[in-house]
Amino acid sequence: MAVLHSAPKFASNEGVIDAISESISVWLIDAQETHGEVSFRVQRDAIEQVLRSLRDDHQYQQLMEIAGVDYPDRAERFEVVYMLLSLTKNHRVMVKCSADENTPVPTVTTLWPNAGWLEREVFDMFGVTFAGNPDLRRILTDYGFEGHPFRKDFPLTGYTELRYSEEEKRVVYEPVELVQEMREFDFLSPWEGADYVLPGDEKADEKAPPAKPEGGAKK
Repeated sequence: MAVLHSAPKFASNEGVIDAISESISVWLIDAQETHGEVSFRVQRDAIEQVLRSLRDDHQYQQLMEIAGVDYPDRAERFEVVYMLLSLTKNHRVMVKCSADENTPVPTVTTLWPNAGWLEREVFDMFGVTFAGNPDLRRILTDYGFEGHPFRKDFPLTGYTELRYSEEEKRVVYEPVELVQEMREFDFLSPWEGADYVLPGDEKADEKAPPAKPEGGAKK
């Protein structure tokens, strides 16, 4: 027996930007469609009002994810991305706002309770703070962790490592010690124009000895 659902099987982006842009025009910075995805960039201080409008007026009922992006060269280096899903339209949109280390983003836990943990993830990984979040603590890293791992200036090796000590019968923290120096690997194929000499390539410059005639040819 077929089960009918009001949501379309395939959703179209046609008219979405115009309809939503008109509704949030007071706070809208820009809107675009890229790779089949619709996104809106809005003022940071109005993020709660914008998402409330999308939930209540445009039927985007679910907050699926909050992600962070780090652009160190920008004045406001962080971008916070909210991903919304409409169950009735089978459609998704993204809403973005920018922030820096010292400027908090308004919380949206007033709209979706699950935003509490999602905002904690962005805070833990990037250091973006959310004003009004009732429990803004780290959620993925350990107690006493220093720094924010998803920032572009965070070292790949981190600052400390942990291990279980048989002598002390507990987990201990120690400064990171590499067994070898950090190296940069160049995976450029020599057939694509490497600008250095690979081991053994110097032999190609040596002249090969003349080949001896076969069959012992007489002079």
